[in-house]
Amino acid sequence: MRTVFDLSGLQTRQGFSWTKGLNRESVSRTLIIWASLVLIIFAYPRQSLAQGDTLTVYAGGTNNLTLDQIIGNDTTAGGFQKHKVYKLVSLDTTYIFDAPINLRSSVTIMGVPDPATGRPPCIQPDVLIDWSVPPDLFHILGSGAHVTVKNLYLLGSALDGSQNGGGVAIRVFADSVRLVCDHDVFEEWLGYAIGYDGNWDSSFLTNCDFRNANHPLSQYVGEVIRNEPGNVFTDSLVMRDNTIFCINAYAACPVTKYYETYFEFSHNDVIYTFKNPFFIFNVTNAKIDNNIFYGAWAGGINFQEYPWWDQLWTPAKGSIIDMDRLDSMNAAVFDPADVGKSAPVLDSLAEMRRTVQVDNNDCFWPAKLTTFWHDWDDTAHFNASGDSIITPTWMNNRTTHMFTDKTQWPGFVAKNNQFVDPGFGSEILNVLDNTGGGMGVGFFKYFREIRTGTAATDVWGYKLTQVNGNKINWVPPWPLPETQLLRYTNTALENSSSDGLPLGDPNWFAAAPPKQSPVVSRPDVMLGNNYPNPFNPTTVIRFEVPSSGFVSLKVYDVLGRLVKTLVDNIESTGYHEVVFSGAGLASGVYFYTLRQGASVITKKMLLLK
Repeated sequence: MRTVFDLSGLQTRQGFSWTKGLNRESVSRTLIIWASLVLIIFAYPRQSLAQGDTLTVYAGGTNNLTLDQIIGNDTTAGGFQKHKVYKLVSLDTTYIFDAPINLRSSVTIMGVPDPATGRPPCIQPDVLIDWSVPPDLFHILGSGAHVTVKNLYLLGSALDGSQNGGGVAIRVFADSVRLVCDHDVFEEWLGYAIGYDGNWDSSFLTNCDFRNANHPLSQYVGEVIRNEPGNVFTDSLVMRDNTIFCINAYAACPVTKYYETYFEFSHNDVIYTFKNPFFIFNVTNAKIDNNIFYGAWAGGINFQEYPWWDQLWTPAKGSIIDMDRLDSMNAAVFDPADVGKSAPVLDSLAEMRRTVQVDNNDCFWPAKLTTFWHDWDDTAHFNASGDSIITPTWMNNRTTHMFTDKTQWPGFVAKNNQFVDPGFGSEILNVLDNTGGGMGVGFFKYFREIRTGTAATDVWGYKLTQVNGNKINWVPPWPLPETQLLRYTNTALENSSSDGLPLGDPNWFAAAPPKQSPVVSRPDVMLGNNYPNPFNPTTVIRFEVPSSGFVSLKVYDVLGRLVKTLVDNIESTGYHEVVFSGAGLASGVYFYTLRQGASVITKKMLLLK
């Protein structure tokens, strides 16, 4: 906390002087007491208090340290965190950081919200001595770390309102990390809210709000979560009960040209994205259900973007749900018995084993937006080398074919999807043309600047947070200004989800059940791909079991002979890792099989010496 004391202000709001009616001796004693209190407070200014595995952190901290200094310095000689939980409790001012907070071990960073209002503690960048802004907040550097970030308002704007154009709130650089974000607000992170650069990372995002991620120069950044280099393998990405509101690019971008074990996107509101909300066309096991898509992919695709990135292999009109056939790398992940089969046969078998469920969603584009598209694609704009656009659909022809061909794709199911107006508050439409204030330049003006190459500094959004660095104790407005507006009026949608909750993010409805607990695992047995693969001589095999019980994990050669038993006992619920050594074995293909109860999963690995 940044604290200011003023002894001349020792009076009530009604003007009653604390010294009125006291003699000089009483006044002197009073001032001595107050001076002593002030000295005590300044001697111990908002200390971070340790209690067991938990460190309570106050804004400002001991000696007015920044948050990166408090948490970053609380490490062992090996660089691991001394505490397992960091509890942020200050609500009357923001926490600031000057550099990324490096996390190398499993840890929870949690805020303690105001019990009366629900306001969470806020973290934002400082303005450095050279007037620059630190780009990232958290860096997760420990392989296998389990990191939870909850009940926090993470603001990308610095104390003077400036921003780092490539800023990322949480960046994962290590392998096999499990990240949980629950009840967080991510606002104005112009790069990504979350980026990961490790193999087999998992992210579980629940009950979060992602707001106003709009880069002034590029429609391709300003994302919720992204496989940053685009060439690492993803374990699980689960997003439930979130609101994604006014962002430029992807709501979920695991870049599935590289394999992903599991993708789930359930009960989310996606309201206004410039680009497509997903980059998931190569998923093998996915569930997309009970979501609302409103004004998604509002920027369309121009002829410089098509086919290029958004349609890598088989060009088709852009669509919210956009699937394509697997490439050879992803086609080979299902069954080791398929190894050695010809490409056409292998590809066909792989497509038959994919499971993609798209149920109970609502997709709607308001008339103000569709009219703008129509007017834009007039004779002045409509030419293949110009700035005309291809407007999105719900499912393009290629994707529709995959969902209707039950011989080739029996696991593709789409049902009970709607295309009706949810009836959000009228101010939501103001985002498009900047009526009502607080919307930046409005989406339409930003669209024109991007599509005509004149973009420079303008941004768009809904009620952009205005930072006032002149105030000693500054916090963002609360509650979020869209709180009432996103409680839509279409009562039919409130009862059309598959689980009885309102469609989309149920957290805007007071009558809805309490927010769900954060999701920390998939609901079934999971066997990850070994890493590295190929390997020499050791590799790591990860698995997850939904309940405690007897588990076996065994390695076989291509003739089906048992090579080694890695696990053969009772295991607890959750994630486990074992190391397999191929020392003494010949190069070649081996298979590892996980069994628990009726669940049996087999995968292949390649030993190369």
